[in-house]
Amino acid sequence: MTKAGLLLTTALLALPAGLARADDATIKISKSSKPAPHLTADEATSDGSVTAGGQHIDYTATAGTLVVHPKGWDDAVKPDADKPDDSTPSAEASMFYVAYIQKNAKPETRPITFLFNGGPGSASVWLHMGAFGPRRVVTLDHEHGPAAPYRLVNNDESLLDASDLVFVDAPGTGFSRIAGKDKEKSFYGIDQDAHAFASFISSFLSKYGRWNSPKYLFGESYGTTRSAVLVNELEQADSIDFNGVMLLSQILVFDASVDGPSANPGIDLPYVAGLPTYAATAWYHHKLGPNPPDLNTLLGTVETFALGEYSAALQQGALLDDDQRDRIAAKMSSYTGLPVEYLKKANLRVDGGMFEKTLLGGSDTTTGRFDTRFSGPTMDPLSKEAEYDPQSAAISSAYVSGFNDYVRRQLGYGMGKTYLPDIEIDNWDMKHQQPGNSQPSTQSANVLPDLAAAMTYNPNLKVQLNQGFYDLATPYFEGEYEMRHLPMAKSLQANIEFRHYQSGHMVYANQDSLKQLHDNAADFIRRTDGTRPGDAAPAK
Repeated sequence: MTKAGLLLTTALLALPAGLARADDATIKISKSSKPAPHLTADEATSDGSVTAGGQHIDYTATAGTLVVHPKGWDDAVKPDADKPDDSTPSAEASMFYVAYIQKNAKPETRPITFLFNGGPGSASVWLHMGAFGPRRVVTLDHEHGPAAPYRLVNNDESLLDASDLVFVDAPGTGFSRIAGKDKEKSFYGIDQDAHAFASFISSFLSKYGRWNSPKYLFGESYGTTRSAVLVNELEQADSIDFNGVMLLSQILVFDASVDGPSANPGIDLPYVAGLPTYAATAWYHHKLGPNPPDLNTLLGTVETFALGEYSAALQQGALLDDDQRDRIAAKMSSYTGLPVEYLKKANLRVDGGMFEKTLLGGSDTTTGRFDTRFSGPTMDPLSKEAEYDPQSAAISSAYVSGFNDYVRRQLGYGMGKTYLPDIEIDNWDMKHQQPGNSQPSTQSANVLPDLAAAMTYNPNLKVQLNQGFYDLATPYFEGEYEMRHLPMAKSLQANIEFRHYQSGHMVYANQDSLKQLHDNAADFIRRTDGTRPGDAAPAK
């Protein structure tokens, strides 16, 4: 407490209870002010440097938390603690972040990018330690590596050469925490989560004076779902235009997921969207007999088949005759490496888990879901689907251990606290209020209207979609299909660009793909940051 604060407190104590004198005015002091917060913001600051994109960059790193509240919270409301106002939400979240800010750069010309993973229920450790942070944990490209000690190295592909970076952990994950009445209900849901991130970004822009900086979002997996809702809320509700959104391993339409579509009979899009990834995986594992020499040529052929003959056959349902079924099964087998009889028994509909379990023989070896280049021992030879993901098993310990050491040893944050890389959320609220609707929808989540509304509201908003060919969690062809069905003017499609990689869901887990991802993201930012005249719209 300052000396002035101590003198003021002493003076107040000398007055009768409930009264205080300031000059000649008498002020009534309520018995208690607003209830004490459950959570408080904190931070730790350090200095560092990185060589990225061929540049030496000195930066200030800040690891800390900002406190956000649910929608409807009013910072002007000061309820008396003895008379709680039940209409005022009491839940709050402290959202953990690590911000890397280049030294001696002008905020109005230095871009800033907010990055987050997905889940829902995942912290940002994966993008932080594998993709764009100044330090990267070293893992093997397509197999399980040895246990600790793990190596952290200078990240040559850190995005700090193009933008300041803010890695954000969703409420409840990482070092982020939630507290108060109805805390899960207030933050665990599509709309609640997006509002929390919008509040965080607005608070961050104010705290660090970045309102006039070029601004970007980078979301991975469910983080792409969040990005679509978030950018629309930021622009329309908060009047904060963004220069660009970078999406990695996209899912915007949950009915299109190849995970368990058999529970949604009559919806055949997941099988169509997943087929090219099956082909890429079979090609990688040499299951196509004489392997086609060029993957891109193969995928072009399979995409045409998927949207044409295959889709038409599935739409016929029980009307499909035996000759057509045999012909489609034979073509599918030539593209996927799966036996014809297996495909016929599956009624030409193979979901992701079935494919992962079956491609390499089923009884002994299972391919990965997040990256189908990975494989591992099958847990249950009698199971219908894969029961774990070999890639996640191969790299998770390195990422989590590496970050836990790094954040405490180098960033000076987290002593006495537990970092939660992933949390189980059983009650995530999938209801979503699409733009223009007065009520949330109970149908399967679809956030295409949100991204379309954001791009319509701000026709200068650019979008970059990054997809790995070996990703069965969010197949690359699903992302392309979604983008081509955004409900907006066709002219706005020119604002979208597509980038593909010979990697999986976590594109950056492959070193060559990480370099390509960095170069594509850095180029996207430099073309769209508005700091130079004559920037052209990105081309596909």
